[in-house]
Amino acid sequence: MIWALYYSRVFKCSLDIAKRSFYRTANATFGKIGRHASEEVILQIISSKCMPVLLYGLEARPLNKADINSLDFVINRLFMKIFKTTDINIVKYCQCQFNFRLPSDILAQRSEKFSVKYRLCNNIFCQLL
Repeated sequence: MIWALYYSRVFKCSLDIAKRSFYRTANATFGKIGRHASEEVILQIISSKCMPVLLYGLEARPLNKADINSLDFVINRLFMKIFKTTDINIVKYCQCQFNFRLPSDILAQRSEKFSVKYRLCNNIFCQLL
């Protein structure tokens, strides 16, 4: 088992805990505000309180396309719940109208920013890698 870790070509981490934590915070938010708030308020709270839980530390590691799609799926399911629909076209339209950014867009921007900071770092350990 240990030898497989040494000779592995790809570093892989599970995103299950991040997704589970996101769902927990989103459901807690819905439990507190219910359907009393407007969709705009709900999405603002989700964006400011729940998205950081989902995306914490992910800019520091490369994600494959399946992982990125998995994170986008979490947000698409959330929109389906908020707007009570299963139509992905309606979900995409709502995301556009509310200017809600998907994790794939946010992570691309954060990863680029992280890479720039990492390259400019004066730490000897960072320069060796």
